[in-house]
Amino acid sequence: MGFKCGIVGLPNVGKSTLFNALTNSNKAQAENFPFCTIDPNLGIAPVVDERLDNLLKISNSKKKIYTSISFVDIAGLVKGASKGEGLGNKFLSHIREVDTIIHMIRCFDSKDIQNVNADVNPVRDLEIIQTEMKLADIESIQKRLDKKNKKNLSNEQINILETTLDLINNDKNIDEIHNLYEKKEIEMSGLLSLKPALYVCNVEEASIIKGNIYTQNFIQKFGKKNTIIISAEIENQLNSLNDEEKINYMKMLGIKEAGIKVLTKKGYDLLNLETFFTSGPKESRAWTIDKNCLAPKAAGKIHSDFEKGFIKVETVSYNDFVDNKGWINSKNSGKMRLEGKEYIVKDGDVLNFRFNTWPNFFHT
Repeated sequence: MGFKCGIVGLPNVGKSTLFNALTNSNKAQAENFPFCTIDPNLGIAPVVDERLDNLLKISNSKKKIYTSISFVDIAGLVKGASKGEGLGNKFLSHIREVDTIIHMIRCFDSKDIQNVNADVNPVRDLEIIQTEMKLADIESIQKRLDKKNKKNLSNEQINILETTLDLINNDKNIDEIHNLYEKKEIEMSGLLSLKPALYVCNVEEASIIKGNIYTQNFIQKFGKKNTIIISAEIENQLNSLNDEEKINYMKMLGIKEAGIKVLTKKGYDLLNLETFFTSGPKESRAWTIDKNCLAPKAAGKIHSDFEKGFIKVETVSYNDFVDNKGWINSKNSGKMRLEGKEYIVKDGDVLNFRFNTWPNFFHT
């Protein structure tokens, strides 16, 4: 499993349409009225990686298994959600469970699609959501720092809560928290406004390539780095086509890469994740790990016993594995390395773990 994303936004901005596109399903209703999604829809999407297709052929594997991402389509939020307005309490509790947030932002005009606001203003819409999450965090922090609850917290958690409260109350850049504390400690706080976020500007077909005045205003305010311009409707249409039709349709639209693929890459970059592979006759498989992950920790992604009994790992870079057409030639040409516990796994590594509890089974 890669990571868990929550798709959030004001009601009726295209969240369920995006969810259906990402998960290649019609599981989520996509109706033209607010609060269409009452309970969150959960879907799992494979992270399609062409490298795995090549490994499958080289190892003559019986099957391939992509790593995956979980997506949660969360009910629309309105101003006052932190006080229970709309579906506020449910909405906010569901956000706490995800690793990262995809903010779905309406950046198109339409007389046919209802909206909770009279006009289209993506900057205002995101600020509404951010404000509601900060208000919910203030309430949560104050409860946890109460004398009765504070004694159950570590000093590090207390510091994070107090620092976050200070940043929110003084309207300072809340991202500063990431420069002060470790990622794991921040994640343990469970605070909504500290979760990593991607911004998806949902546009009409004519604005897919260059965007529009709405996306320009949004990027000017919130930056380009974590912002993606896509049409959820077009992405949904692409999923209904076969590969040849999809390529032709994308050429016609002038799209070089599907928005879903761009979104996945951005998510991996945002969370500092990467992929390693195992490959043999039984299966070729992709695994998601944190960047700078040590070999035993990577082994633990497969099974906890692999980490506990880790001895060594046979390692070949993806390019060397492909050039040498598999394990045997990689070993004979000196491209296979035997690494120990301090080895930092790199993106694309093809690995076979040696350990003292179970027999190896990936390429034997």
